[in-house]
Amino acid sequence: MSARILDGNAIATRLRLEVAARVRARRAEGLRNPGLTMVLVGDDPASALYVRHKRRDCAEVDFNSNVVTLDSDTPQQQLLDIVEALNSDPSVDGILVQLPLPPHIESAAVLERIVPDKDVDGYHPYNIGRLALRQPVLRSCTPKGIMQLLEHTGIPIRGLDATVVGASNHVGRPMGLELLLAGCTVTTAHKFTRRLEDHVRTADVLVVATGRPGLIGGDWVKLDAIVIDVGITRDAAGKLLGDVEFESAASRAAWITPVPGGVGPMTRVALLQNTLYAADHFHR
Repeated sequence: MSARILDGNAIATRLRLEVAARVRARRAEGLRNPGLTMVLVGDDPASALYVRHKRRDCAEVDFNSNVVTLDSDTPQQQLLDIVEALNSDPSVDGILVQLPLPPHIESAAVLERIVPDKDVDGYHPYNIGRLALRQPVLRSCTPKGIMQLLEHTGIPIRGLDATVVGASNHVGRPMGLELLLAGCTVTTAHKFTRRLEDHVRTADVLVVATGRPGLIGGDWVKLDAIVIDVGITRDAAGKLLGDVEFESAASRAAWITPVPGGVGPMTRVALLQNTLYAADHFHR
């Protein structure tokens, strides 16, 4: 393997220390600790695990965190009412509704009910629109975390060719906008894309976010590319797999993220950064 590993755990640890230092500075200024409230609907084990990880992160940086836990059959209107109450709560700087929601609840309606200055996931159309207009405020967490991974490489990405595989509202689309803002020439590949391999082979920066393990052959990767694998899927044996064939890709890339331990920790630290930003800029 020739690629250097983009260790999201190590980088996120350093960034959490920076967040914690700013929280201490806020207290010295007489300001309260930032507050994050998470809403968990249903008993999905993966969602519950993610929320536990986020609460642990909050404790590490001295955020005030709370979890509102609801049954899986909670009516949509009840959830909307809870979001409205959190919108009005001056102690809450960030609201996170953990996805996925049960099928009877329209996710878009719930996410759009969060006021934009508490949308610390960066999913609200207002915040995506600000990014599209090159005036970002609260940025989608996974793309924000990935941009910090790219910065860690020390490689100037302005002018590079970037390919994003996957066009979801939460990762692929805002990721393309982030790379465009950074000065890359961006291609977004999706389920209708023809000749996917050709688009991958030209990418100096490759971001893959499809949830389809092994979709991208390692031998497709351009020599000395930066490879960011967002996908994480558990196989029948319980092993976690990414969307990129890791070993063969690592023999060609300059930098590559592991799965797990690459993008995931950076997504969580971006959530902390967004919440701190909201506390500092919107809710002082």
